[in-house]
Amino acid sequence: MAEHPHAALVRKGYEAFATGDMETLAGMMTGDCTHHSPGESQMSGHFKGRDNVLAHFGRLMELTDGTFRVEVEHIFPDGRGHVMSVHKWHGDRGDRGIEMKGGLFFTIVGDKVSDVDECVEDIDEADAFWGKAE
Repeated sequence: MAEHPHAALVRKGYEAFATGDMETLAGMMTGDCTHHSPGESQMSGHFKGRDNVLAHFGRLMELTDGTFRVEVEHIFPDGRGHVMSVHKWHGDRGDRGIEMKGGLFFTIVGDKVSDVDECVEDIDEADAFWGKAE
């Protein structure tokens, strides 16, 4: 059975993220795409607009000296413009490493991602890893 087009879109996004292909990621987002990151760390907040979302992704790499990576485990489309994904993310920051499950809830409009809500397994641990805003 063929993969649902929205699931394929999300999978393509994970692959582009993993290879640092920001051009492909940018082309998959609406101009006003928003990424919502949980918690109260310097990586938390609402990043509105394609350029701000991509800058947020760049900051993940910057803070982890390029060690941040995500391994997709499951992708679940609803056939009505939403996709849930489950993944494991890893990174090293200073003398601290982290490995945590998380997920994203995508809203897709016109075959582009318009909104991404992020959830993590342990908000307090994620906040401790990322640290407060500098």
